[in-house]
Amino acid sequence: MRRRDFITLLGGAAAWPLAARAQQPGTLRRIGFLLSAIPAAEFRSDSSGGGFTQGMRELGYVEGRDFVIELRSAEGQYERLADLAAELARLKVDVIVVGASVAVRPTQQATTTIPVVMCYSVNPVGNGFVASLAHPGGNTTGLAGSSDDSAPKQLELLATIVPRLSRVAVLTNPQNPNSPAVTKSAQSAAEKAGLLVAPVEARNPQEIEDAFAGLAKQSIAAVMVGNDAMFFVQRQRLAQLALRNRVASIFAFREFAAAGGLMSYGESVQEFNRRAASFVDKIFKGAKPGDLPIEQPTRFNLVINRKTADTLGLTIPPQFYIFADEVIE
Repeated sequence: MRRRDFITLLGGAAAWPLAARAQQPGTLRRIGFLLSAIPAAEFRSDSSGGGFTQGMRELGYVEGRDFVIELRSAEGQYERLADLAAELARLKVDVIVVGASVAVRPTQQATTTIPVVMCYSVNPVGNGFVASLAHPGGNTTGLAGSSDDSAPKQLELLATIVPRLSRVAVLTNPQNPNSPAVTKSAQSAAEKAGLLVAPVEARNPQEIEDAFAGLAKQSIAAVMVGNDAMFFVQRQRLAQLALRNRVASIFAFREFAAAGGLMSYGESVQEFNRRAASFVDKIFKGAKPGDLPIEQPTRFNLVINRKTADTLGLTIPPQFYIFADEVIE
């Protein structure tokens, strides 16, 4: 199979546009950063914090000299997001960066004047976050992901790799408003492929444990894990449980495959957060968030964990290894 044909099959396209480098800002700015699940203590070492601060450095900003970060985290308790967003608004920060879709609406309700930058959002127009991708309007801009659109491709990959696959579990967090769209997309694709989808829900780490225990009892051999901030924090545990129960797993973000999951097909959290810095830079230079078009990644990356595949006794087709964007040994 030619590379062009394989990339077309998997939905790959051009890479992200490159950001122009910024001039050094002359005043100390305050950036509010609202996390949904990642603990504040882990911000610097995680993809959310590391990617964003890397992006700011690349644009010429020095933390402590040009900007400081006011960090707040709900640590998986999504009901706290409204209070945390209101707290950042009261601090009158120069911009609020939100790490996940679930935090966008609470932040918009907390302020209509402070610019809001979405590191990652799913269907921001359909969810009513912005008026359109080209002209967001209001005080919100940022990046949109495609985890709901990638579900059919993830299902296709699992069906190709797992022998005699008949049922696929779809694990989502019911507290995440985007979960129904992901499940619906997977169900639609499964029907066309003659497969059955078993929806599974988890709101916290204990329910993740319970979910995989249930998969083992039902002898379900594969699971698609929906995009959720709580799942991202628990990615190593998710990978461990999948391995222990001999379940082939696929995720939206490469960080899950790096943590031990079988595969990921989608985007990189670190890259989303790095790109968010360019929106902050433009706002600092005087741009209005409502005039900054929403950016969408036009390339999905396939990442395969070869060690996990070998442990599960799965044979990955050679062309998958050849054309994968990354193979984790």
